[in-house]
Amino acid sequence: MEAPKVLWINAAGTELNTMTSPWRTACRPPAAALNELQNRYFDAILLDFPLPQWTPDDLLEEVRRLAPGALILIRHPQATIPDAVRWAHLGADQVLTGEDPSAFLKQALAERAGRRPAGSSPHAGPEEWASLMVGTSPAMRRVYHVIRMVGSRRSTVLITGETGTGKEMAARALHLASPRSRGPLVAVSCSALPETLLEAELFGHVRGAFTGAVQARAGRFEQAHGGTLFLDEIGEMPHDLQAKLLRVLQEREFERLGSSETIRVDIRVVAATNCDLVQQIARGNFREDLYYRLNVVPLHLPPLRQRGDDIALLAAHFAAKICHLERLPLRTITAEAMQRLCGYTWPGNVRQLENAVEVAIAMSGDRLELVPPDFPLVGPPAPRRHASDSLQVALPDAGLDYEQTLAVIERSILEQALERTGGNKKAAADMLGLKRTTLSAKVRSLAPAVACD
Repeated sequence: MEAPKVLWINAAGTELNTMTSPWRTACRPPAAALNELQNRYFDAILLDFPLPQWTPDDLLEEVRRLAPGALILIRHPQATIPDAVRWAHLGADQVLTGEDPSAFLKQALAERAGRRPAGSSPHAGPEEWASLMVGTSPAMRRVYHVIRMVGSRRSTVLITGETGTGKEMAARALHLASPRSRGPLVAVSCSALPETLLEAELFGHVRGAFTGAVQARAGRFEQAHGGTLFLDEIGEMPHDLQAKLLRVLQEREFERLGSSETIRVDIRVVAATNCDLVQQIARGNFREDLYYRLNVVPLHLPPLRQRGDDIALLAAHFAAKICHLERLPLRTITAEAMQRLCGYTWPGNVRQLENAVEVAIAMSGDRLELVPPDFPLVGPPAPRRHASDSLQVALPDAGLDYEQTLAVIERSILEQALERTGGNKKAAADMLGLKRTTLSAKVRSLAPAVACD
């Protein structure tokens, strides 16, 4: 088998002594490396910073554009967790601070080749949590990278994404990737209960605290001590309760309802939402200080329509899972049926795909192959409406500054797109139907008003 090819981009373009490798390594300064990437394929690329005249963000975008299928590592001695998360959104597979990248390269290249490095345990490292996640698309590799980077930390994580993208599964993966994995993972839906009951559910209560409180009860925060608390649908939390949650996140202490005794807990908080919290803040429905307390590490789960390469993997995974649960012989999906699945838009995301596979297995009877008629998918959703279909700007009697008004509207749209995609300019451009270069030019023209990582 041909040895993997690795491109090492460093300031001098010379071999560094920290890495001995079984692969073929080419060492280049940035300009020469970018020229070489236009003509040669590399399995992995290491960006070794600092690099004169290049920021990690800019060089990473250029490298990812020229080598969309390569593994990309960044080594930077001053890298922080926010840096790593941002670079993951821009396409980095791993961020290192000073350690030898050989071990990660060996494992990552072996996994890409479909084999595990010799001597490694099938349950070692990140594999336990990774078994919860299915997908090899670039969008999912960024998710894996963030989980790997922050899993061992205490940092609060805010998971965003459309309904059905797997936010609870990502929360479970974060828990398993942490030293708290031996502790409890306690989940609570912030939209399932009215405010009075939700407060008691979170913080607990003593006997007689309210009508029906016939005995004392520990709340979810106490139950999660030593582990992880998952607050699902955090955007639906009542406004008055948000202030109490903010205090718990700051102090890690609270009182049960009807008690003055302070209880301290050691927990890691993971929150999730499918709504735009920035818009909720603008409408006065969500506290801005709570948003920043929750959004320490943002983790965005992409919709299935942005994970086309993963649909076949997910469909096969769900078929095996459902057949196992139902104690049925394994069903396979024909090429024609898989083509139908891959051509669908999946407005309900991964959850809808799992349901579709379950229906298909039920409809298949004793057949061992799932064919297109087993998947009665409705037509794709109506085409996305243009903003001009619904957006109206009131014209004051005194008139307005036309250019300034257009700039304000454009700035707002760009900020929202970048916020929803975690600063990923390629994803934001796709969302707006623009080329990445066009979006970048618009961002620069509106700077510094538009924040873009």
